[in-house]
Amino acid sequence: MQYTHLGRSGLSVSRLCLGTMNFGPKTTEEDSFAIMDQALAHGINFFDTANVYGWKKGEGITEKIIGRWFAQGGDRREKVVLATKLYGDMGDWPNTGRLSALNIRRSVEESLRRMQTDYIDLYQMHHVDRDTPWDEIWEAFDVLRTQGKVLYFGSSNHAGWHIAQANETARRRGSLGLIAEQSLYNLAVRDLEREVIPAAQAYGVGIIPWSPLQSGILAGALAADAGGDRRLSRADEVERRRPQLEKWEAFCAELGEQPADVALAWLLSRPAVTAPIVGPRTMEQLDGSLRAFDVSLDADALARIDEIWPGYKTAPEDYAW
Repeated sequence: MQYTHLGRSGLSVSRLCLGTMNFGPKTTEEDSFAIMDQALAHGINFFDTANVYGWKKGEGITEKIIGRWFAQGGDRREKVVLATKLYGDMGDWPNTGRLSALNIRRSVEESLRRMQTDYIDLYQMHHVDRDTPWDEIWEAFDVLRTQGKVLYFGSSNHAGWHIAQANETARRRGSLGLIAEQSLYNLAVRDLEREVIPAAQAYGVGIIPWSPLQSGILAGALAADAGGDRRLSRADEVERRRPQLEKWEAFCAELGEQPADVALAWLLSRPAVTAPIVGPRTMEQLDGSLRAFDVSLDADALARIDEIWPGYKTAPEDYAW
């Protein structure tokens, strides 16, 4: 396994992050335990979850699964860089969601209890809260860091100017600020390249891409469809992107590589990217994701990929002179 620092921090994380969103809804607890054990065996030390995962309001099903896995011992908790998120509603009463100081305090305590741990390595804002001042958010975060309950903070689904706002407010307060931004980023969705990635580079924020295969579309969707595998949830997008996908899958065949492996390898080559999140439902999917480290993309291959999946220039050059 390859390791790198998360953003400008001294925290060492694997270059693949284990996403746990499927644990509970799609993957049984027994299989989830096996996948997490296998991830450690592969050297993956970076696990990501969220308080809303499990998709039954207020229950935190996925965090509970992780907590019961930690409770087995064997230094499982000590080996894992644990990331979770807050923002979504965990109840029907006011202040059970978003980023007020009250909800931050409650949410961290609930996540700690569910995951049977006394600290969280990376605590992430799952979305922007436009109604809560940054000073209030950082005051609540600073208390958690002083208490030793959270070590680092990150954002998710934030724009470039949100990253700037957050880190400038933190700077004024003498706080470390954000070290990570978790965003939708893959070959089919490259909007981050305009402003989020430049902001992340300027502030030393590591990018953690979610949905690196665009829900499987980049993983050989046409071949899967031809083989009768219709599990893809985005059939309309497959049809809309069919000309690109035909070129993409033909190019990967030229390389002698699986499309999913090439898509992950491309993300690993991108500036500011720390670790794409792989969210396996099965052990086979987890094991397969490691093949990306064996894929070599030279300048010509990267240029071909850009022809198939055009990206963006840094703003404002992308839309102005």
